[in-house]
Amino acid sequence: MSVILGPNRYGKAETRLVRVVRDGGVHHLKDINVSSSLSGEMEAVHLTGSNAAVLPTDTQKNTAYAFARKHGVDQIEDFALLLARHFVQSQPTIHHARVEIDEYGWERIGGGHSFVRGGREVRTCVVHHDRDGRTSVVSGLKDLVVLNSTDSEFHGYIVDEYTTLRPTTDRILATAVTAHWRHTSPEADFGKSYAEVRQSLLDAFAGTYSLSLQQTLYAMGTRVLESRPEVCEVRMRMPNKHHFLVDLEPFGLDNDNEVFYAADRPYGLIEGSVLREDAPDAAFAWE
Repeated sequence: MSVILGPNRYGKAETRLVRVVRDGGVHHLKDINVSSSLSGEMEAVHLTGSNAAVLPTDTQKNTAYAFARKHGVDQIEDFALLLARHFVQSQPTIHHARVEIDEYGWERIGGGHSFVRGGREVRTCVVHHDRDGRTSVVSGLKDLVVLNSTDSEFHGYIVDEYTTLRPTTDRILATAVTAHWRHTSPEADFGKSYAEVRQSLLDAFAGTYSLSLQQTLYAMGTRVLESRPEVCEVRMRMPNKHHFLVDLEPFGLDNDNEVFYAADRPYGLIEGSVLREDAPDAAFAWE
């Protein structure tokens, strides 16, 4: 039997980095989580244990900190591109870099230096850069919790001997959206793009009379592609956060869609992608 080394990568996961910019008495906060993964000429380290081609993961961590000081941290996509290109260009044995960043929002609560952690979603990005010059940027968000208290139905589904769910023409539709969108180019105004993609997702969720969560997912992805020419593909993960009507008859009370039990699990999980028909090849963007 012959054995060969398959695809591999290594890196530093979840480097927590907070940068404070002091503009006189007003401070600005950037709170991110950086993960880097590198691949290339790594046969020897796997087969013989030689580390001659390896850039230590501790060095990858230190690079993130040093670059935050030298270059600052504005849009996370730009910072990820800076790191990915550096790792590939500075080390002959590194042929590909993947950098993933999560950003946590803080809101000013008074004065110039007091903040409260925002209750909004987490902003995300994943950047790939290859020695041959190929680069991809996928922006995104997670934990964007949304709810429609009406304008949602669910009926006409398959019924078999194990089906107990009752059809409804008026239900709560709630989900925590995870969305990732692929840019057509590694050069963009990522801050503006993020804000407008987020608003498109919210507008489509609020404006869609839903007969299924799948229909809503498709409407949200379509709205993004129709409004943002720099985006060519959207992928979404949307758990159905079920709200069940509570039976109040034992207490002599009616319940006209007013009191619900919010169940956390099990939950339906809807996933899908929406893309332009002429979208360029994804290459390694989703890896």
